[in-house]
Amino acid sequence: MVIMAVNACTSPKASKTKTADTVTEEPTIKDYVVGERWEYTWKTSAGEKTRGEGKDVKEVVVYKNGVGFLNGNDTVQITNPSSEKSATPYKDWPLEVGKKWRYESETTNGVGDRMTIKQDAEVISYGDVTVKAGTFKAFKIVYTGMIRNHKYSKTGALTNDVWWYAPALKSYIKHTQDNGDVASYSYVNELLTYSKPK
Repeated sequence: MVIMAVNACTSPKASKTKTADTVTEEPTIKDYVVGERWEYTWKTSAGEKTRGEGKDVKEVVVYKNGVGFLNGNDTVQITNPSSEKSATPYKDWPLEVGKKWRYESETTNGVGDRMTIKQDAEVISYGDVTVKAGTFKAFKIVYTGMIRNHKYSKTGALTNDVWWYAPALKSYIKHTQDNGDVASYSYVNELLTYSKPK
């Protein structure tokens, strides 16, 4: 899993009543279609200075007698929700406004560095969010806490992550991250295009 970050530029309207569309379950294998594709654009900055930018593509492909996500050179198997739930999950399904949980993980980043993540998460709101790909209903999930890259840090750094998850697209449509000081670091990743075979 690659951890990136960004700052919130669009704030969806909060949902005041609990309805069927303001609670969402985790997608299952049958929800995905081979050829379904998400293209994202990302940018890292320090104040007004751009440090890096590019595009990422995620596509559903046939993989190991099932389906998987092709991300560049890597393919990850898509599985149904596990019956063994983590006590500190990345997403605590079902998602609904007001839900809170603790996220903890020991993982590696895209270049193989060992990472430790300890964050408090909360679903803040649900509503229309506009990104480059269009306007979608999305949950805004805020993660605050520490992310440590063991190669560079002994203690880790305070990190604010904001994710907008769109149930209709089964994916996030925007992700921002900063360390509380956008003059030193900020990251923005948003959906550029989405397509699904008919």
